[in-house]
Amino acid sequence: MSRLSRAALPLLLGCALPVFADDSGAGKGCIDVQVGQARALAYDCLTQTLRGGDQRAAERLREQTDPAQQLRRRSPNQLGLATPAATSTRMGSGFGVSVVPQRP
Repeated sequence: MSRLSRAALPLLLGCALPVFADDSGAGKGCIDVQVGQARALAYDCLTQTLRGGDQRAAERLREQTDPAQQLRRRSPNQLGLATPAATSTRMGSGFGVSVVPQRP
């Protein structure tokens, strides 16, 4: 029994170690320093804060700002493509009957 507890003690301490770890970066804000008229901004801290840790959110943001993705989401009439409704309006009563449009 004592042999089991001696082997289990390091394992239990290893599992509890992340609970007692010092998380010095979490919860702290970025500090800007001003001496006289000169101001030093904490750009490295702001960059790290804005970067965040969620890779999926960064991937979604990258997809939203991608120009190719924006073009795919646009409707055909915004892209200047012919739609059945626009073609029907342009052709008028000759839609499906004639090749000459009623309206230009």
